[in-house]
Order: sequence, then C-alpha cells, then structure tokens
Amino acid sequence: MSPLVDHAPLLERCFLFDAVEASYPIAGATGTIPAWLRGSYYVNGPARFERAGQRLKHWLDGDGMVCALNFTADGVRFTNRFVQTTKLKEEDLAGRFLFRGFGTSFEGDRLRRKVMLEPPINVSVHHWGGRLLAFGEQGVPIELDAATLETKGEYDFNGSLNEVSPFAAHAKADPVTGNLLNFGVSFSAKDPMLNVYEFDPAGELIRRRRHPMGDQHSLHDFGFTASRVVFYLSPLLMDFERFFSNNVSVMESLNWQPEKGARLLIAPRSDKTIPAFTVEIEPRYCLHLINCFEAEGAITVDVLEMDAPVYYEYQTIPDLFSNAPRCYAARYVIDLETKSLLTKQTLPYDLCPDFPAIDPHRTGQATHEFWMLGIGAYGEQGRKFFDQVVRGSFATGDVADGWAVPRGEYLSGEPVYVPNPSNHREGVVIVQHLIPAQNEAKFEILNAWNLAAGPIATLPLNHPIHAGFHSSFHFA
Repeated sequence: MSPLVDHAPLLERCFLFDAVEASYPIAGATGTIPAWLRGSYYVNGPARFERAGQRLKHWLDGDGMVCALNFTADGVRFTNRFVQTTKLKEEDLAGRFLFRGFGTSFEGDRLRRKVMLEPPINVSVHHWGGRLLAFGEQGVPIELDAATLETKGEYDFNGSLNEVSPFAAHAKADPVTGNLLNFGVSFSAKDPMLNVYEFDPAGELIRRRRHPMGDQHSLHDFGFTASRVVFYLSPLLMDFERFFSNNVSVMESLNWQPEKGARLLIAPRSDKTIPAFTVEIEPRYCLHLINCFEAEGAITVDVLEMDAPVYYEYQTIPDLFSNAPRCYAARYVIDLETKSLLTKQTLPYDLCPDFPAIDPHRTGQATHEFWMLGIGAYGEQGRKFFDQVVRGSFATGDVADGWAVPRGEYLSGEPVYVPNPSNHREGVVIVQHLIPAQNEAKFEILNAWNLAAGPIATLPLNHPIHAGFHSSFHFA
C-alpha cells in the first residue's frame, strides 16, 4: 500500500469529528504507573474544524480544548472541555463560523475590535501562581478551574493587560524565581516592536521591556536565562497592512523572505545597563526553541531549526505535512563579550521533529537532553503526521533513544517530561496516542530514559480526542 493511500483516510479521522466533553475515571489501564506520579497533566489543542458545512483550513484555527489526567493513589481521572472563548460562544449561538482564523478567511468574517484575531486559545496550558491558564496565539490567557476545566474568564494579570495587548502563547515559568515570562509583537510597518513581560507569582507585572525588531517578524517562541531573553528572528515576515486592508488570513499575510537573513536577538532580562544585540545566522526558520543557558562568558541557544516555515504544512486540514521541511536540533554558542558566534552544533535526526520538551526544573539552566516528536514518513509522498517520540542529546550529538507507533497510528501533544521529585534523573514522558482506524485514543507513559522499551503504562480513553499542541504537568 502506498504511503499516500495509507495515510489519506486516517488523518481525516484525527481531525474531522465532533469532539465531546467528558470526565470519568480511566478503566482498563495497563502497565505500572510510578507511585511518585501524583498531580495533573494538561494538554491544549484545536478540536473543532467544521460547522454548518464549512471547514477551517489550518490546524491553528480550531477551537481550544484542554484535556487533563489527574493522577492519585486511587487511579487516574480524565477530563476534557472546550475553552469558552468569545469566539466559541458566539459561534455556538450562531451555529456557524463568524471569526477570521490564522489560516481561514471568508466574506464577512470578524476581527476583535477590527484589529486582531478573536483567539481560540488553543496552544498551551500552564498551572502557575495557583491558577490554571490556557493561552492562545495572541490575547490574554483564560483561567480554568484546575479540577473541572470549567472556564472562569480572561486573566489580565491584575489589570496589566487588556484585550488587545500583544501577548503570545508561549509563556514560560522560571523554576528559580517562580516568575512567568512572555512576549508579544506589536506589528507596525514603520516601527515593529517586541514586548517582553515578566510577572511575579502573585500576577503583578515586574517589568515590561520593548525592543525594536526592524522587520515585522512572525514569532511563536522564545528562551531565557537568569539574566537574558533570546529570540530567533527568522525571515518569515508579517504584512499587517495587507491583513488590515484585505479580507485575508494571517497565513496569506506572511511572506518567507530568506534573502533578508536571520538573527538571534539577545536582550537583557532586567538590567538596563546591558545592551541588547543581534548575531547574524543562516536564513532558517525556528518555530520552537528548546532551551537557553549561560556559562563561562557565553550563552547557549538550543533550537529546532527548519529549512522553511512549517505553518504552510498545517493546512489544508487534513492534508498536513505533505511537503514537510527538513528540521533538526541546533545548538548555537554565542560569546557575550565579542557578541559573535563561537560554534554551531546540529544533530543528524531531521524527520521534521517538533514540540521539544526538557526537564522543567532546568529551564534557563544548563541541560543537554530533550524530548520531541518526529515524522517517520518524512520525505514520502502525501499527508503524514507525527508517529515517533525521541530523546535528543547534545552531549552525544545524536538522538539517543526513541519509540514509534505502528503505521497508520499517530502521536501528538508535546511529550512533557515529568521528573521524579526526589530524583530528577528519573522521569517519564506522557504523550497522546491516536488510533484513527479504530476511533481510539490513549495516553502513553514511557520511561523517559528508555523510550525504546515502549510504554510502561497505557491509559485508554472512552472516546477519540483531537491532536494536541503543548502540554504541562503540575504536581499535587
């Protein structure tokens, strides 16, 4: 059977079905769940792509749905709910799509205050400062009940943000201070600006720094150390004037211009006496950074680097990754005194990996191991999707370990690393396992340091769920 035929009918079943909300104890679990694994796993992702005969085009356009696994001594409970955004509620009432999406536009579609997308809040979810917050590609996050996942409402960090504040989906917690960092891009043809925020655990804004970008770079992620923040400015540029003046989506307003080159922007986190600077690099694309850290007068920036932007492969649903770009893990080491590139290391695994995760206790600090998903059918004709979870290692210079599901089955959701609280070198990875031929979904728990051995525990669900984006874990 050809790769195209093998994947064609199956990916439709992963995306084009009516998602249901539910909450129930998981029955039929197999294997052994570590006794120390106590708390809640969360994953956010898009979960509705059709209404009234209309289909959304892009993976980023679906309504956000958060799934949770609550691990207790009595077992595991699964819960999933839609994030009750303005977009979802108004479209539920109308019975049709009303708002423009990241990759979908149509006659008469709406924007928030006519200047920005009405966000579906479908990218990430974090338990921080005693709150469970769901994030979208722009706009303030939405607070959820940590147990039931019921929507509480928008969270504006004690009035620091408003509904049109530029605020991205990739907020990150500093494990040392407990502070939350995030960014947002103010798009402007004349003066595009990068806004960097930092909040204390009570939700108070500690600082907001603004950095000129020169061009309207499309950014999704960032990294930080104890003293700096890092951005990969790739030449995927947003034409916001086109977005405003025409009935077009964000995707139709993005331009890949490799002739403009790429840069790493390294800026002070708090000390205004330290100047920001950029380092020129080859014109590649970076959707996700892995981690950053400083040592011996240098800053190390670990990224997943692509030959071209991957957003084009997120459409048209369900024809995903038909021409997936080559992607590989890269480590840049920058001299902080000379502000120049010292070395670049790349790993040979290039099967369009994505959704990198590290030990969250090492965020902003030195670490060499990370976990990510890969596409085993990379390079083959036709639609395809993630079906491998692997552990990369900058220490060994290669992918050190991995596990793959059978042909026609898929993995999704950032493979979050959950360390044993008493020994961070012992841990598990949790990942979604989708089996569309049987309309089944499971969560797999793997030994993070021996993925090849396969799952140590499998948690079957009562119904299918959509492919998720970013995940997190909060210890009880």
